[in-house]
Amino acid sequence: MEYSVPRLVLGGTHSGCGKTTVTCALLQALVNRGMKVAAFKCGPDYIDPMFHSRIIGAKSSNLDRFFFEENTLKYLLAKNAEGCALSVIEGVMGFYDGLSFSSTFASTYDVAQVTESPAVLVVDAKGAALSVLATIHGFLTFQPDSGICGVVLNGCAAASYPLLAEEIIKRFGGRVRPMGYLPTLPECALESRHLGLVTAEEVNNLRKKLGVLAEQAEQTVDLDGLIELAKSAPPVQCQPVTLPRYTEPVRIAVARDRAFCFYYEDSLEALAEMGAQLVPFSPLSDPALPPDIQGLYLGGGYPELYGKALSENASMRRSIRDALERKLPCIAECGGFMYLTEAIGSFPMVGFLPGRSEDTEHLVRFGYIRLRAKEDTMLCRAGEDIAAHEFHQWDSENSGDTFTATNNYGASWDCAFGTEHLYAGYPHFHFYSNPAFAAGFYEACIREKRRRR
Repeated sequence: MEYSVPRLVLGGTHSGCGKTTVTCALLQALVNRGMKVAAFKCGPDYIDPMFHSRIIGAKSSNLDRFFFEENTLKYLLAKNAEGCALSVIEGVMGFYDGLSFSSTFASTYDVAQVTESPAVLVVDAKGAALSVLATIHGFLTFQPDSGICGVVLNGCAAASYPLLAEEIIKRFGGRVRPMGYLPTLPECALESRHLGLVTAEEVNNLRKKLGVLAEQAEQTVDLDGLIELAKSAPPVQCQPVTLPRYTEPVRIAVARDRAFCFYYEDSLEALAEMGAQLVPFSPLSDPALPPDIQGLYLGGGYPELYGKALSENASMRRSIRDALERKLPCIAECGGFMYLTEAIGSFPMVGFLPGRSEDTEHLVRFGYIRLRAKEDTMLCRAGEDIAAHEFHQWDSENSGDTFTATNNYGASWDCAFGTEHLYAGYPHFHFYSNPAFAAGFYEACIREKRRRR
């Protein structure tokens, strides 16, 4: 099938070059123009999609080549861009940074190639002059089919931009267009902090920053040129991804509050499309689990920041422990897993799983992994694989041993607890990576519903 999706990719020279700042400035400026915009993030990131969707109001999803086959990735792009005038795809790390030091697989470049999207390179121009041209030259020539059609200079001085733009046009012969710049705006710095967990005052502050960034983009970024570039993208060609559909509905409680906010929205929508009713609740403030549920989903987040409040809500902890002891089907990822252990730091938690979670003060087992099940579980059978990723600073005394995790560099370790009713561990996964995992969870919920009848 063929889908019309005006789109562009905003890639960067490296992490910290200003991709998120430029992306949010562009999105907010387009929204201010009255355009319905879709936003996407390359890779497994949760934070940037929160900037996109919760602050700007633009729909945001992840496009991840490690998780998705080419057709699935293109389908999710087309599905989530439906009805939108333009889609902005924010890159991850540097433009060519992928799964390893020798491959561009799962990089921003890879996503741009698979989706046939024109790319715009965000270049950090602060403290540089002619070296900006050398940087652009390197990115254009590193891959002959780079797909880079334009550049936006971040942190560029107003006096320097006309001179640099002239040199870009002269030296690259129209191969790449200067698309404007953003000056250094210290008061508008967007920190990759705990977005979604911030107070109302902080949200308002972020909105003010985004308003200033959008006004600046209207003045110094070629918005019309970027819109024109997005409209030049060819149609997306893909086949719909079919999910199993169930005639028997189930109710799945989903933890959603300041402590638990890391979810792939496409994964949750997959459960809903299959027939589930998703019931949000707060482990922080609700006294107990919602009534009449057949499943529980505890996503990631920052429960360590709210350890005292989570611990003091003893009735909720008892409610969850009792439900799990009755074998309520449950998925608990990263922060959700920590919540099920005996304690987070000095604060007692649910205590359904053995071990305590402690701050290591450094990243632990960071990156993409593949999980291989040692035994049959709710999600998959023994010997089957799950694509996943880990990103956490806290670690547990007992992280489980139902799966063997292997990273791209050959290291392996045991992880996660898995039974016919439970998946609980640090690794995150995505249902569109293999819809059979979602089916396994859903069918466990159906069995629970029938059992309780």
